[in-house]
Amino acid sequence: MKTIIGIDPGNKETAFVVIDSGKIISHFYEPNESALQILKPWKNADVEIYCEMIASYGMPVGKSIFDTCLFIGRIIEALPSVKLITRNVVKNAICHSSKAKDANIRQALIDIYGEVGTKKNQGGTFGMSGDKWAALAVATAAQRGAKLYEISELES
Repeated sequence: MKTIIGIDPGNKETAFVVIDSGKIISHFYEPNESALQILKPWKNADVEIYCEMIASYGMPVGKSIFDTCLFIGRIIEALPSVKLITRNVVKNAICHSSKAKDANIRQALIDIYGEVGTKKNQGGTFGMSGDKWAALAVATAAQRGAKLYEISELES
């Protein structure tokens, strides 16, 4: 099984999760400027990298969403091989329902990778928090063969 990196981009910081052979190897946050530097060594590495892509669900959005969209573009520029997955596809791949909430996804991921545990008795998801859960969900959806977001070709 190949190493998979899941990315949950944000407007100021980005969450990363690395899974290999069904286990969480690493998870961390990076400020966006540092995140772009972290991506460079992965450009030629033997890993598959997946990033959550923003999709429209008909609700108004603010500046932070547009800033995140811009950062996703910067990720694609830095790492053209990155593959994109939307949140609805992630929900369907993990919970088999587009109506799943964050709590449902988190529980499904705990069922897959193991309880968080304690400092003395660390479980498979120990240390996971906030947007790292979303990055893990992206990596897990990719591992399960989730449908990828396709970028439209620009006409010249």
